[in-house]
Amino acid sequence: MKIWMKGGSMREAGFDEPAGKEAFRHTTAHILAQAVKRLYPDTKCAIGPAIVDGFYYDFDFSFRFSEENFAEVEAEMRKIVKENLQLRHFTTDRGRAEQLLKERKESYKLELLYGLPEDGEISFYQQGEYLELCAGSHVAYTSAIKAFRLLSVAGAYWRGDEKNKMLTRIYGTSFPNKEMLDEYLNRLEEAKKRDHRKLGKELGFFTLMEEGPGFPFFLPKGLILKNLLIDYWRELHAREGYVEISTPIILNRKLWETSGHWEHYRENMYTTVIDGADFAVKPMSCPGGILVYKMEPHSYRDLPLRIGELGLIHRNEKSGTLHGLMRVRCCTQDDAHIFMTPEQIPDEIKGVVRLIDQVYSDFGFQYHVELSTRPENSIGSDEDWEMATDGLKNALEDLGLPYIVNKGDGAFYGPKIDFHLEDSLGRTWQCGTIQLDFQLPQRFEAEYIGEDGKKHRPIMIHRVVFGSIERFMGILIEHYAGKFPLWLAPVQVKLLPVSDKYLDYAKEVEGVLKKYGVRCEMDARAEKIGYRIREAQLFRVPYMLIVGGKEAQEGSVSIRKREDGDLGSMKVEQLLEVLRKEGHGTAFGCGRE
Repeated sequence: MKIWMKGGSMREAGFDEPAGKEAFRHTTAHILAQAVKRLYPDTKCAIGPAIVDGFYYDFDFSFRFSEENFAEVEAEMRKIVKENLQLRHFTTDRGRAEQLLKERKESYKLELLYGLPEDGEISFYQQGEYLELCAGSHVAYTSAIKAFRLLSVAGAYWRGDEKNKMLTRIYGTSFPNKEMLDEYLNRLEEAKKRDHRKLGKELGFFTLMEEGPGFPFFLPKGLILKNLLIDYWRELHAREGYVEISTPIILNRKLWETSGHWEHYRENMYTTVIDGADFAVKPMSCPGGILVYKMEPHSYRDLPLRIGELGLIHRNEKSGTLHGLMRVRCCTQDDAHIFMTPEQIPDEIKGVVRLIDQVYSDFGFQYHVELSTRPENSIGSDEDWEMATDGLKNALEDLGLPYIVNKGDGAFYGPKIDFHLEDSLGRTWQCGTIQLDFQLPQRFEAEYIGEDGKKHRPIMIHRVVFGSIERFMGILIEHYAGKFPLWLAPVQVKLLPVSDKYLDYAKEVEGVLKKYGVRCEMDARAEKIGYRIREAQLFRVPYMLIVGGKEAQEGSVSIRKREDGDLGSMKVEQLLEVLRKEGHGTAFGCGRE
């Protein structure tokens, strides 16, 4: 299909290309806006970009728009597609642009216009009677948009500022054909069933309460899962030569000024006053880690020094961005900091990449890598940034890992490698990251004595593997739809005595299983055995053990497996061997002695 590129040039691009996909969905957003203006002429248009998997448009309606209005809007959109309107690009001067927008009473567009450079040409796109202040990109004709669907409505503050008016945001998606749209909608339905907020409540993992918005409460089964992840993390990091520390949650303003967070990150920090001085709750653990490094002198022989911390961090996230465990105000970040010499950079980065690769492989994730470069609000010299960026590039290329360059998305103190894992529904999540930092060791005057007997600055790697324990839990719940592999299941075995007559034998079996580290629960309620089996299945328990007269007499258990159904009966010793073998697929075995 032919698409208008930003700047007004035109070229051929397919939907499978990023530029083609963006143009396709950006055009769909314009078709939505045109349909809204035809149906509700007094509505004011704000912005309507393409986003991952779709698009949205923000409107200022004079009435309460809801999903009940979707049918008539989609019908009008289909008319616009059928009309095969040509999208025409033109530029004009600021005065003419202002006149065009005032004639259409588009106050939000006027505000955008006033924010553009005064001496530049102003870009517009027009399709039929609809005119849009826009830089592009777009397809050439509306008829290219073959399949679309409006998905949801949400509130959105103009320009993301809570002081501004709340607008109505309409989300949608579009594809070149109905088959692709149907496939995507089916994935959305499956995602709803797997929603970690829904499953987290049903399976008794965590809850969110109005007394602490954005601060999750972990319930017993959820805490088992969280602790399993932490134990797994600790085992891998001990193997890789990390030492573990714990630093305070609250530290004074001077520390955060030295690190640069007070200037560059303060709006995301919770602050307080203690003894008349400003303090902040830590949004990340790195400054505390540097203080620990500085407690004693170091030689080049001590490096690399790998320091891990499961730090409880707090960030002042806006209420509209909170989402279950995926976006919270308090989380446990699996942080680690590596202090090293410049010569050690390649090997240390490769070591972290291999560690992250093992973790994602253990959980069954595919992933891709992005290299995020220097942002606008960065600190440090051009030379340091170039050296740091080249260090990350060279490590990735030496490992043969393909990567995408994400310009300007690095941390303010250094470039980073981001790992985006793909779940069972094909969705991607940014979790692991490796950040190479020349700045904080300088700002904190960290040192080591080199081979030459002189003082040198260490280089610092910031890295996380899970990202945060909470977010990774949310991803795992949705990835597995709550059906965790045996080693991760909070309850691995459910014991179901047929009646109270066999309760003593069931307790005996329970004792043996627990002795060997199997996480098991008893369900001896006065309910029919079929009902209790179905409930255990709803709770996604991997193994159900039914015990009655025959089993008590033979010293065995009848086994039902979550995926495979009835497996017949076997001795408890045989069952333990089955559980051990099934649990040995990762660094953590099930029921290890």
